[in-house]
Amino acid sequence: MIKVGDYNDLKVLRSTSIGLYLDDGDEGILLPKRFVPENATLGDEIKVFVYHDKENRLIATTQTPHGKIYDIVLLKCITSTKEGAYLDMGLMKDLFVPMRNQQTYMVEGQQYLIKLYLDQVSGKIVGTERLEPFLSNDLLTVQVNDEVNLIAYRKTNLGFLMIINNQYLGLLHNNEIYRDLKPGDKMNGYIKSITASHKIDLVLGKQGYKRTEDESEKIISMLKENNGFLPYHDKTDPETIYKVFSMSKKTFKMTIGRLYKSKKVNLEKDGIRLN
Repeated sequence: MIKVGDYNDLKVLRSTSIGLYLDDGDEGILLPKRFVPENATLGDEIKVFVYHDKENRLIATTQTPHGKIYDIVLLKCITSTKEGAYLDMGLMKDLFVPMRNQQTYMVEGQQYLIKLYLDQVSGKIVGTERLEPFLSNDLLTVQVNDEVNLIAYRKTNLGFLMIINNQYLGLLHNNEIYRDLKPGDKMNGYIKSITASHKIDLVLGKQGYKRTEDESEKIISMLKENNGFLPYHDKTDPETIYKVFSMSKKTFKMTIGRLYKSKKVNLEKDGIRLN
């Protein structure tokens, strides 16, 4: 069964002047000559992405698109028409976003957060800017302290609404944000809490001493790479701490406190010194 809008491992069925035909259980899917791996021969299995070309035929490519079906990705608008917009998918053919799937009229050159899915009528990959019908916290498969993939969705008064594992919505509170965020930014985070009504709060680092175990190793490694001294301390501003160490100032203080108690570092007026 061919997975349209996704990666498939397909065997080479036959070779022609325009490329290789890959086994789909029927007449074969064309892998154009420009995308054929070097030294590919009959019977070889090739990993390809399968989608519809401009003539509505299934076609294979070894290109890596910006996303596959069910992904949520940030894409740039190439052309906007009355019927819809065409966004750069990283393929020979652009992604179509019908007008009905747009929140506002898409503008050429702007980027938009898009959900990819298969149209039930045409079977083609299409996109939608209307994400929330695809996101539901009703049935959760994540738990507190789980590491998750996050995509910044939109800013609220309380913080930034984040998309979790392309499935759920959670909130990263303002006091947990230590750098500028914009829609489409990707990062890893952790589930901080889940309420009885399935509302999720997030953090960008592990909680408590579980977090400082990993961060301790990072700081020790950075000290060794910098002749045993780093010019950062408890008076350093949070933005600088996040930029240098990729952690909040609270986590930084917890970590160096732990290292000091274990006598691995000395805390000096102008920084941290390896003991």
